[in-house]
Amino acid sequence: MRIARFSVDDEPKYGVVETDDPEGLAGTVNVLDSDPLYRSAQFTGEKLQLADVRLLAPVIPRSKVVCVGRNYAAHAAELGNDVPEQPMIFLKPNTSVIGPRDGIVYPEQTHDLHFEGELAIVIGRICRDLPKERVNEVIFGYTIANDVTARDLQKSDGQWARAKGYDTFCPLGPWISTELDVADLRVSTELNGEPKQDGRTSQFIFDIPEVLAYITSFTTLLPGDVVLTGTPAGVGPMLPGDEVSVSIEGIGTLTNKVIVRD
Repeated sequence: MRIARFSVDDEPKYGVVETDDPEGLAGTVNVLDSDPLYRSAQFTGEKLQLADVRLLAPVIPRSKVVCVGRNYAAHAAELGNDVPEQPMIFLKPNTSVIGPRDGIVYPEQTHDLHFEGELAIVIGRICRDLPKERVNEVIFGYTIANDVTARDLQKSDGQWARAKGYDTFCPLGPWISTELDVADLRVSTELNGEPKQDGRTSQFIFDIPEVLAYITSFTTLLPGDVVLTGTPAGVGPMLPGDEVSVSIEGIGTLTNKVIVRD
């Protein structure tokens, strides 16, 4: 099931998407009466054309976006880093989240802004000290993320809060897929239509059960929290005017354009 958050006349709504278009530019959405992440939702009977709605970030985390760094060996190597011995965790603020087709703002403080396409986990139940064998009980579904990074600030600051945390630095979308086997999915990124990243979730250094068990060993995950699972090799710079598209098989495509703040 594909669950979307969308707006019509600026009113956020939720619905189940029916489409063969990976970006949701064509197809229909069956409207729900509430957010199914937080309560049992029912169909209202209203059906809208996707062309007539604006897809929003499918979830706005209530507390945090938790990210795994260097979870592909080839990505660690391309930046001259060692493979970590345990998951490398950092946070993005929920104010960094934007939706499909929203603009990624290029901050004036950076001169080296990078894309990082990733599989994202949407948490559906409160969890702490989660055993690996029970991770499926707390996962609501999966979406696509772009872990936008100011690479020069990441190097100069010595920690990643600013480099990863600017407003608009966490595009999510186009919807949440709730029934998906993520053991071996293709994760790819294009910049202006040119292939840049091409990896598979089977190449994770730390798989999803390991990641969620590790994160919940030190912090509580809440419904609506999002976990980014790491990016394949091939990251690189993007400039104002560029369009970046991250695709994950079984989910779809998340596209955003890089802009300069007015």
